[in-house]
Amino acid sequence: MGTLERYLTRLESEGFLRKEKIGIDQVRALMMSAAKNVIASEKNLSIDEEACYTLAYNAMLKTARALVFLQGYRPSDGRQHMTTIEVAGKILGNEFKDLITMFNVMRKKRNQFTYDPMLPLSLTEAKNALKTAKRFHEKVRNFLDDTYPQLNLFK
Repeated sequence: MGTLERYLTRLESEGFLRKEKIGIDQVRALMMSAAKNVIASEKNLSIDEEACYTLAYNAMLKTARALVFLQGYRPSDGRQHMTTIEVAGKILGNEFKDLITMFNVMRKKRNQFTYDPMLPLSLTEAKNALKTAKRFHEKVRNFLDDTYPQLNLFK
């Protein structure tokens, strides 16, 4: 059993993941929805920084969930977003370390301004979130094409 498999099995035994048969159609739908979220984020940039940021974050979350789904798992705990980010980081490896770190920073920031409406969110933060989401989605899409060419995910 490889390192990734041991890691996923451990998270399953700890209750953070559950095994599930997930169809390729669900993975495609997540990736397509993530792409739409990136576009919507871009369109909202000049209107509402929070909407832009949230849509960028959601694009990253959906992209990361697609990775988890391809392993035959679904996050199942009370910290699903954090679990999704951690598992995506483990799947993607060191090449994605900076993007995964930014993803986690975005998770925390989104959580803060969602529950504290007085917390400011700058235009620069929204722009950076959008830029990060675009890079993450594109790099994961390339990763999936290279790793799972037989699935024809994007054809």
